[in-house]
Amino acid sequence: MTDILDKLATEVDKIQESKPTKAGKKNVLVPDEAADSIMGQLLDSQDIKFPKINEVVEGTVIEVASNAIYLDIDPFGTGIVLGREIKDGMGSGKLKEGDKVSATIIDLENEDGYIELSVREASYEKAWEDIESKRDTQEKIGTKVLSANKGGLLVEVNGISGFLPVSQLSSKNYPRVDDGDKNKILTLLKKLVGQELEVRILDADRESEKLIVSEKAAQSEKDRETISNLKVGDVVEGEISGVVDFGAFVKFFQPKTDKTEPTEEDKLEGLVHISELAWQLIENPRDIVKVGDKVQAKIIGIDNDKISLSMRALQKDPWSLVTEKYTIGDIVKGTVNRINPFGAFVYLDRDIHGLAHVSEMSEMFPGKNLDEIIKVGTEYDWKILSIEPKEHRMGLTLAEKKAKKEKKGDAEVTEEKSSPAGEKKVKKAKKEKTEE
Repeated sequence: MTDILDKLATEVDKIQESKPTKAGKKNVLVPDEAADSIMGQLLDSQDIKFPKINEVVEGTVIEVASNAIYLDIDPFGTGIVLGREIKDGMGSGKLKEGDKVSATIIDLENEDGYIELSVREASYEKAWEDIESKRDTQEKIGTKVLSANKGGLLVEVNGISGFLPVSQLSSKNYPRVDDGDKNKILTLLKKLVGQELEVRILDADRESEKLIVSEKAAQSEKDRETISNLKVGDVVEGEISGVVDFGAFVKFFQPKTDKTEPTEEDKLEGLVHISELAWQLIENPRDIVKVGDKVQAKIIGIDNDKISLSMRALQKDPWSLVTEKYTIGDIVKGTVNRINPFGAFVYLDRDIHGLAHVSEMSEMFPGKNLDEIIKVGTEYDWKILSIEPKEHRMGLTLAEKKAKKEKKGDAEVTEEKSSPAGEKKVKKAKKEKTEE
């Protein structure tokens, strides 16, 4: 403010010195009249409005010092940006001479006579406007990873802190941990600190200062373009990249028609569901595969950027020959694999299993629970009640107990016939039948 008053005083002095009076003498012009004339012109000008605190003004960088930046705020004078207020929220890097900068007025005149400004404060609103625009257009942006926690990564966009959840990482950066140990996941996430990632903005709320970004969303478009060259039925070769409770992930190269060598960026990832790992019943995928295993798989489904794979589709279905090995009525040995509320799963060999339904067992052992009758991991003799190869189903019942029950029933009939009372019952039944 001092600068503009000094300029006004200088202009008044010049007019006083140069303009003659009515008497033909210089310097006799009434100063107040001249000052009012110049000042009035300035105040009446529509182009000049005196700034206020918290107002945003634009200035040009005229000097960059170690801890301050000086701006020309024409026509009001020189502004200064100090210390922590220097940071440009739009992330445009260090300011240099000649740059145009928007800044917020903190003080009209500090102790050194400068207009004190904040670049950061003005940039904050501009930064959020840019973030909201990119959210609406779903534009891809770059972001730097600042730190990591067990839930994901802390990032920065336009100087605004944001969060990238683990679930929104691309397949390339997703932490595949066999046992799901959160400490191991955190160790892998920390390796991403300092890296630049390409993301899209999922959610941005200026009022609550919430910013959520997704690397997966930024990658999906590129992945869909690559996946468009694949089709259901294709066989791919790859490597197990992760094992989870519901299956295993396989990274593989897209079959290329040209002679260029594929890179890691060309890799795609698909999921082999636990039911598609092998023909036998599987409780833990880690019993079948481990990270690093080289495998072949068949593409059985493509949904946008998600690829479903099957390893068992490339293996011969053991149930196709089940009737050559087993027949209804056979008594076979089988080991109880697990017990469910509706029955017990029993393995007759590595691939073929059957179900001893709870209704069958309850009839044989009324009032008892399955785990009171049979034990997991124990081998018993079973009678085959039914075989359905296409549905991969086989009905079983305990053979030993069944036989005992049938023998007991026959013995009761024999005993009844041999007793005097029994003979009377038989004769009476025959007589009633004859009368009918």
